[in-house]
Amino acid sequence: RVRLRESRGGAVTSGGSLTLSCTASEDSVDNFCMGWFRQIPGKERERVASIDGDGRPLYRESVKGRFTISRDNAKNTLYFQMSRLVPEDTAMYYCAARPRSGGNCFGEYVWGQGTQVTVSS
Repeated sequence: RVRLRESRGGAVTSGGSLTLSCTASEDSVDNFCMGWFRQIPGKERERVASIDGDGRPLYRESVKGRFTISRDNAKNTLYFQMSRLVPEDTAMYYCAARPRSGGNCFGEYVWGQGTQVTVSS
């Protein structure tokens, strides 16, 4: 079972940038559909961006043009570049992965431990 380790998040002011990374143990990130989710207290966890079974990036509407998801298969690492951050982006961010085969994603997500991102106005 793959384990995911996220980099430390941080605190920035509105308009700032932050990059998160997520390293997978034991296997290549190319074998997984991967994504970044976020959650604030009292709300459901929401998908922010993901890479689908065909390797295409998908983004939540509110982050399009500001956030970029990418992966480095050689480093077993998923990246999340976040720019023009706003206070509404404040949340706990989670890296997630589920198996990928033949262009399809299947099974349950495996989650990282989460990392806090705080954006002040």
